[in-house]
Parts: sequence; C-alpha cells; structure tokens
Amino acid sequence: MKKLILLIGVFIIAFSSCVSNADQTVNAQLQQLIEKERVKETVNRLFINTDNRDWPKVKSLFASQVLFDMTSMTGGESSTLTSQEIVDGWDKGLKALKSIHHQAGNYIINMDPEGAEVFCYGIALHYLPNKTQQNTRTFVGSYNFHLKKEGDLWLIDQFKYNLKYIDGNPDLEGSAQ
Repeated sequence: MKKLILLIGVFIIAFSSCVSNADQTVNAQLQQLIEKERVKETVNRLFINTDNRDWPKVKSLFASQVLFDMTSMTGGESSTLTSQEIVDGWDKGLKALKSIHHQAGNYIINMDPEGAEVFCYGIALHYLPNKTQQNTRTFVGSYNFHLKKEGDLWLIDQFKYNLKYIDGNPDLEGSAQ
C-alpha cells in the first residue's frame, strides 16, 4: 500500500510539473499573440492618424529617431529622421489634398529580441477635385516596419515603403490650379 501511495504521489508531482510547464508555454504564446496585436494596432493607428492628419498622434507612434526609406518613390538613399521631421514632411506634402485614405492588410509580424518586424500590403488614395476631373491618385505597394518596445508602447523605429505602382493622376496637386 505504501508503494502505491508513493507511486501515486510521484505521478501527481510529475503530472503537476507537466501541467505547470504547459501553462507556462500557453501563457507565453498568449502573451506573444497579445504583443503582435498591439504591434499591428500601432501600424494601423499610423495609417488612420495620417488620414485624419492628426500629426501629434502620428508623431507619438514613432521613436525619436527613425530609419526612414521612401526611395522606391523618391530615389536617393534612406536616412535617419526625427519623428518631427517625418510629420512635418507629411503635413507639407499632404496639405493640398482634400482627402487621404490608407488601407493595409496581409500582415506578417515576426517578434525578435530587439522588437518586431512587420510586413504589410498598403494602398494610399489621394483625392483632390480639380478641373481635369482626374481627381484621384492611388499608390499601391508594401511596407516594412520595425518597432521597438519602450515602456508599455510599441514605437516605429524603421519605416520602408516599397512602391509597386501609381495609378490615376500623378500630378494631382498641379491639376488643381
């Protein structure tokens, strides 16, 4: 009988440690899914706040220094910009437009010890009524982001746009004059 009780005790201890390890694994996986969702929400807020031209909120989503790359559209080289420089450039470049709309999807998010790598498709629509009646311009491409966690926030510290093509009125702002 003592052997049976001892055997049951050993079984319970062994089973408890397996359950505990399984719980830890599930909790770690759940935490990673939560963090991935928070990363995706940061990127979505970037697009939504840009569409709303809420520049203080846009600025708050960037790290103080960002490796910024729009060379697929503009040529040149990527550069490190401050969050304020990015916001000021977007404010100036988008000011003439009546409406802006970004749509993103097909997210692939990989977590790493340094933060999170994000890939997504993106479409940006620009609208400005003008005398030519060619009122829109569409940018189609993808994005590569890197985000780092600072405190409880995920901040974008790398931004790369990969233009596939532009459709519509390429001189939308010039057509409005």
